[in-house]
Amino acid sequence: VQLQASGGGLVQAGGSLRLSCVASGSVFSINKMAWYRQAPGKQREWVAALVNGGTPIYGDAVKGRFTISRDTAKNTLYLQMSALKPEDTATYYCNANAGSRTRVDYWGKGTLVTVSS
Repeated sequence: VQLQASGGGLVQAGGSLRLSCVASGSVFSINKMAWYRQAPGKQREWVAALVNGGTPIYGDAVKGRFTISRDTAKNTLYLQMSALKPEDTATYYCNANAGSRTRVDYWGKGTLVTVSS
C-alpha cells in the first residue's frame, strides 16, 4: 500500500483546511486508516481513525473540530480541519493498517500544516 498525503499549508487561527490521502496498491487489504501528526520536538500523536464499516474516532485534542472521512471509490482519506489553533501546527501523516493474518502499518510522507496566531 502506498499513501500520498496533500493539502497542508499556512492558515490563520480559526480557519479551516482539508487534507487528502490517496491510497494505491493493495487497497483492498486495508482494514483501518488514520491520521497522525507530529509537532516539532514532540512525539507523533494519533489524531483520528476510521475502521472499515466503523464509526470515526478522534483524539481529545481535535474532537468536535476535525472530521475524518473516506471515499472508497477514489481510494482517498480526508481530514477536514476547522477552528484551527496554533497548537495544531504539525506535520500530518496518513496511516493505513492492512492485511489479514499479518497486519502491517503503512505510512505516507507528511504534509505540513502551519496555523498562525
